[in-house]
Amino acid sequence: MTDAAPAPGCRYGKSYESAAEVRRRFRIFSESLEEVRSTNRKGLSYRLGINRFSDMSWEEFQATRLGAAQTCSATLAGNHLMRDAAALPETKDWREDGIVSPVKDQSHCGSCWTFSTTGALEAAYTQATGKNISLSEQQLVDCAGGFNNFGCSGGLPSQAFEYIKYNGGIDTEESYPYKGVNGVCHYKAENAVVQVLDSVNITLNAEDELKNAVGLVRPVSVAFEVINGFRQYKSGVYSSDHCGTTPDDVNHAVLAVGYGVENGVPYWLIKNSWGADWGDNGYFKMEMGKNMCGDTAIYWGFACMSTTFYFRDK
Repeated sequence: MTDAAPAPGCRYGKSYESAAEVRRRFRIFSESLEEVRSTNRKGLSYRLGINRFSDMSWEEFQATRLGAAQTCSATLAGNHLMRDAAALPETKDWREDGIVSPVKDQSHCGSCWTFSTTGALEAAYTQATGKNISLSEQQLVDCAGGFNNFGCSGGLPSQAFEYIKYNGGIDTEESYPYKGVNGVCHYKAENAVVQVLDSVNITLNAEDELKNAVGLVRPVSVAFEVINGFRQYKSGVYSSDHCGTTPDDVNHAVLAVGYGVENGVPYWLIKNSWGADWGDNGYFKMEMGKNMCGDTAIYWGFACMSTTFYFRDK
């Protein structure tokens, strides 16, 4: 996609209700296009591009694609058991092993936490059974509120895993399809296909633990703070000096599926839930091993981490 791509209203089939709305959207789009052009002229490790969010204000984007800032369950002392470091591969991409499910789209609902959860469980299930599966995000939106989750207003994978553990399981996407709005819970225990027996947490800031888990175990649910410029990410290794300073700033959950090095910059490979037409076919790369918040206590991008699951194929 070039910097001079057509406005989202044309490319993505959007329609606007009035001439005033057209003018407003075009103004926002023009500002987004200038951000893309000015950023790409800097020769950074990543590039931005026009996408379907380019005619949305930051406030609109926050309300429809991000959850409210959550106090994440960052663990000061995690329970991930480090595996043999000598066996750790230099690069890893779990997509090559065939266990990462296709990229999904959370639509106009701050339910990223549900997609991070199902993505991790889908990978674990396929790794264990050799079978592909698509699990129900809508069940988590509708039913996991008792575990400090808030449907389309946000939540955390760690709390979603707890809900699945104590609830007795999670349904399939086919049986309990995604609507992208808050609804009444109609989960039936007899429809559960996967049960979570327990989950493992990674110590706050411990990128060595995260790399060990991603490299030797399987994809890992992570949560971080999305800032304005990130929504137009297109390719390369994303890096930023602007971020929140505590686990309270988390507003987006995703799935770490690998790591590597690009043009000398080490990165995490992340599966997002904004559709396959966003970013690099629905994925992005985030710089590894750099505290992009200066003197703060957390790495931008990884305030909360939950990893491997002991689960039962019901």
